[in-house]
Amino acid sequence: MEIRKQMEDSYEEMKEFDRKMRKLQDLFTTQWGNLVERLAEKDLATLLNKRGIKVRYTFRKMDSKRKDINFEFDIIAVNDAEIVIVEVRTTLRSEDVLDFLKKLDKAKEWMPEYKNHQIIGAVACLEEQSESLKMAMKNGLLAIKATGSSASIVNKPDFKPRIW
Repeated sequence: MEIRKQMEDSYEEMKEFDRKMRKLQDLFTTQWGNLVERLAEKDLATLLNKRGIKVRYTFRKMDSKRKDINFEFDIIAVNDAEIVIVEVRTTLRSEDVLDFLKKLDKAKEWMPEYKNHQIIGAVACLEEQSESLKMAMKNGLLAIKATGSSASIVNKPDFKPRIW
């Protein structure tokens, strides 16, 4: 009987430890993601201005719901005619690029206030896997690499982004 009680107590302690570790991991992931978003947003207007996209303002974390679909865009840069939507990842994977392209296809439906704007997509990351930045560029996305305390667009200067 005593052994059974000790095993039950140990099991409960392990469950509590696991819950705390998941909470800590979520906190770390969220804070790390916020840092990467801030790095990407810091130089975004300057980088886009150099590419001929004159940014009036930027904002982070557009969370919304349209037609029973929840969606989120990490960073948006806007002027009178264009909107640049940026997907930010600490480590960019090819599936992130594919998912983001699907979101861009729905962007005007989800944000009708920008229906007359040209939408340009961009991905920003610290690291990449499987040449995902090349994949993004092949699909017409601007590719932004966060380095040190700033960021840079890695597309060639003559790159023409896809318009949605």
